[in-house]
Amino acid sequence: MQVSEAWLRELVNPPIATAELVAQLTMAGLEVDAVTPVAAEFSGVVVGEVLSTIQHPNADKLRVCQVSVGQAEPLQIVCGASNVRPGLKIPAALIGAVLPGDFKIKESKLRGELSFGMLCSEKELGLAVNSDGLMELPADAPVGVDIRDYLMLNDNVIELGLTPNRADCLSVEGVAREVAVLNNLPFQATAFATVDPQHTETLEVKVEAAEACPVYLGRLIKNINPAAVTPLWMQERLRRCGIRSLSPVVDVTNYVLIELGQPLHAFDADKLSAPIVIRRSRGGESLALLNDQTIELDGDALVIADQKQALALAGVMGGKDSAVFGETRDIFLECAFFTPINVAGKARQFGLHTDSSHRFERGVDFNLQRRAIERATQLILEIAGGSPGPIHEAIAAAALPARAPVKLRSQRITKVLGIQFGDDEVHALFEGLGMQVQVVENGWEITPPGFRFDIAIEEDLLEEIGRIYGYNNLPSSNLLMRSELGKAPEAQLPLARLQDCLVDRGYQEAITYSFVDEAMQNAVAPGEEFIRIQNPISSELAAMRTTLWCGLLNAALYNINRQQNRVRLFEAGLRFFYQDGQIQQRKMLSGLALGTVNAEQWGEKVRKLDFFDVKADVEALFGLASITAEFVAHQHPALHPGQAAQIKNQRGDAIGLLGMLHPTLEKQLGFDSPVFLFELEQDAVLERNVPKFSTLSKYPSVRRDMALLVEEAVSAAAITSVIEECRETAIREISIFDIYRGPGVAEGYKSVALALILQDFAQTLTDTEIDAIFRKVLDTLAAKLNAKLRE
Repeated sequence: MQVSEAWLRELVNPPIATAELVAQLTMAGLEVDAVTPVAAEFSGVVVGEVLSTIQHPNADKLRVCQVSVGQAEPLQIVCGASNVRPGLKIPAALIGAVLPGDFKIKESKLRGELSFGMLCSEKELGLAVNSDGLMELPADAPVGVDIRDYLMLNDNVIELGLTPNRADCLSVEGVAREVAVLNNLPFQATAFATVDPQHTETLEVKVEAAEACPVYLGRLIKNINPAAVTPLWMQERLRRCGIRSLSPVVDVTNYVLIELGQPLHAFDADKLSAPIVIRRSRGGESLALLNDQTIELDGDALVIADQKQALALAGVMGGKDSAVFGETRDIFLECAFFTPINVAGKARQFGLHTDSSHRFERGVDFNLQRRAIERATQLILEIAGGSPGPIHEAIAAAALPARAPVKLRSQRITKVLGIQFGDDEVHALFEGLGMQVQVVENGWEITPPGFRFDIAIEEDLLEEIGRIYGYNNLPSSNLLMRSELGKAPEAQLPLARLQDCLVDRGYQEAITYSFVDEAMQNAVAPGEEFIRIQNPISSELAAMRTTLWCGLLNAALYNINRQQNRVRLFEAGLRFFYQDGQIQQRKMLSGLALGTVNAEQWGEKVRKLDFFDVKADVEALFGLASITAEFVAHQHPALHPGQAAQIKNQRGDAIGLLGMLHPTLEKQLGFDSPVFLFELEQDAVLERNVPKFSTLSKYPSVRRDMALLVEEAVSAAAITSVIEECRETAIREISIFDIYRGPGVAEGYKSVALALILQDFAQTLTDTEIDAIFRKVLDTLAAKLNAKLRE
């Protein structure tokens, strides 16, 4: 929801700056996502009028213009815009003006002709990304007035990230009500005069689905001016709320939508075959929408129809065949209340999301329709003229939502919030929010208005007090809790210890959605069965993740697109999968790394991250738990075929994966450097081997080195494993300190240098005993790995 601050302050204007207003709204639960000036900084631009134009003597595409800017004499300005003409009102930048980008206007000579200023387009003023010519102002624009004042450009757009329960703030009036209460100011909804009918004609309306449409109002307005133009003030207000101006009738319905929060729709009356019927769609029925999309309706969708066809998808979007167009003279203006449960999900079912569906799904005030249609009628008559008829009403009172009073106990305020609220304060707060307050024994009964669908229980009222009073103003107190200390088994490693380890190694924790895009899920885990959500928030969040890599990859891309080229992220969360036909979940710890090993510095050269750097990070996690893990070459569709490993524990169970993102997938997702990923089962990593004391030997240790020639495919882990299988108790430690490939070593082989640390508890080892152990180890390696001692 985007709100113009200037428009908001017309309804309620607290004596506070923009920054404080924004902070107030955020602390009251209406989180402000952004505050953006409506125009770039510029100065010295006024409303000008082109008095005359002549062809430039030395340039075919230039005109020499005489422009009135409110000074004693007109200015000569050379202009190349295609739409410059006598009588045109435009923004004129005077000598000394500074345009966006610190572009200063000076006296200049263009192809031999002096120019004392510049005629501006919307792009040059920072009001649009592109423009085809000069910005054309209304004919009544006052010459010489500063353009910032005329267009009210000293304004900000406040973008609110509203939660679904606050549909009442999806309008300027709703936000103004909140601002008034927060600042103890009176708020009075804008009063609009009732429009008297000028003819008696109307269209008959039948409501066949009253449970879904308890309120439906319609009015026939005849003989509007098809050549009318939406006034600039309305175009600007719509632009600042993120809506493009289309035509006077459509603009008025959008304006009332933003102003009051009530969607409206206008039909071309000449295209209707009365009576109008609000009914359920028929199976196989189709509807061509305003966005040129044709949808096939099922028997559950609610539609507005005439005697020939469906005209609109109720609460979502109108139809193309009955739309108002450039030559329309007679319109049928409708305004309705559709119950949220009958609109919810219908837009997403057909791949749509509109301003109307966004509001109807969350709940629109069911007392607002008469006021909204009168306001829209008033604006249409002011802009396009016309003759309004009487309003046809179809109201099913029994189907309207019930607004039951909610009991608020005074002692609950004190107990929950720690403050005491008197009767006057309760009345002022809740009546300011549009609620009715009745004093009862031990408290109050408060009846929510039609626009507050989120007030149902006492806790909702306590929340209202807390957020209006100010969470930061509530008193703080120490909690007194008597509880037994929980057991902390030594064999169980805390997850926080693993998280701290990753943070110490340069990673940052990410928290991503458990819902992911089906395309991303299929890309990362192709062929893996996943859980589809029946009613997803959006198409990008339609599947339950089977791996945490989906969210981490999206997070990494988000950072890459913002010039963060060295990214390390980890996440502890759940993966979801089917097992034996049942939905299961498992705790995982996943990580992602890309970029350089270290941030750029003078002490060492920049080096790209590789597989073994990330392997070291994973091994550090196992080191905390004193676990020995085995990394086995593995094939995974999302990982590079030559840089992927399955991680196994000491029992040989697979507990995770490590590898580099597959080059094809890397390119498909938009990465420009290798991405390394790992994923571990939390339970397997958190099972710690408790350290046990071993008696220290009083006899000296001996080190013997050997260099083995082995095939390239033989891993270091395989070598140490074979040596351990020799069951020589004197071997205390095995350390691989060098791997060599090159001259002197046959192709397809490598030289692995390792050190054996030998020590006995009963005696000092003799050379004969050491040689025997050395020979046994070498024979075993030769037998099982075809290893040879390098000479």
